[in-house]
Amino acid sequence: MRIATTIFLTDETVTPVRLARELEQRGFAGLYLPEHTHIPVSRRTPYPAGGDLPREYGRTLDPFVALGQAAAVTERLTLGTGITLVAQHDPVDLAKQVATLDHLSGGRFTLGIGYGWNVEEAADHGVEWSTRRELARDRMALMRALWSAEPTAYEGEFGSVQASFAFPKPGQAPRGPVVGPRTLIGGGAGPKLFAAIAEHADGWLPIGGRGLTESVPKLRAAWEDAGRDLKELQVVPYAVLPDPGKLAHYAELGIEEVVLQLPPAAEPEVLRVLDGYAAFL
Repeated sequence: MRIATTIFLTDETVTPVRLARELEQRGFAGLYLPEHTHIPVSRRTPYPAGGDLPREYGRTLDPFVALGQAAAVTERLTLGTGITLVAQHDPVDLAKQVATLDHLSGGRFTLGIGYGWNVEEAADHGVEWSTRRELARDRMALMRALWSAEPTAYEGEFGSVQASFAFPKPGQAPRGPVVGPRTLIGGGAGPKLFAAIAEHADGWLPIGGRGLTESVPKLRAAWEDAGRDLKELQVVPYAVLPDPGKLAHYAELGIEEVVLQLPPAAEPEVLRVLDGYAAFL
């Protein structure tokens, strides 16, 4: 099983360069970074985990800039977002960022996407909360048009793009309906999410990895109903606090990669946690 990591990198934590070098030297498989552009002070949305919203949410580094630094100082470490809030981006610009990072890293990039939870943050981007899933779906389709091998036009409900020259291209060849980098969708188990995964992704990023015994068979059924090859489905438990029993259970479910949570801390504390996680490599 590949052991990757995720962390809220901020202006107060270990730097992307130091962390990426330490991860690769120690044999970890990858680094995934979350995204929040800003957190409105007068927000009304409760923190999903309960209690006060942790400090790091309002101080998060831009994941593409940070992962670009990580790519420049590593050769094997995979790089990903967990997650990119697609609805909050201009899709033409985002398609260029994704393709450039994948190209410069030698095809090491995973695009983890999701729909978000902070209504106020999304509103400042002009996102209508009730249609954010449809908006994200539309923007992913537009980006796939730009990533296609030949100039391809797209006309959607929320946006359009003319047939265009758009380089560089992401490194991976198309996989069924998926064009672009490895794409995983985060979110809670359910028919809508599983239909989206089967339609335009390579797999699922379930946060915390709870309830997979019940949910993975349902995802596999949705995947097969969409005519996709079951051998290609990827389930990657995300932001996991590990123990041997949990990882053994994931292995029994056929899971090949897990993403462990690192603390949003300075270098000494992060390295201490990595020393502990080394037992799982």
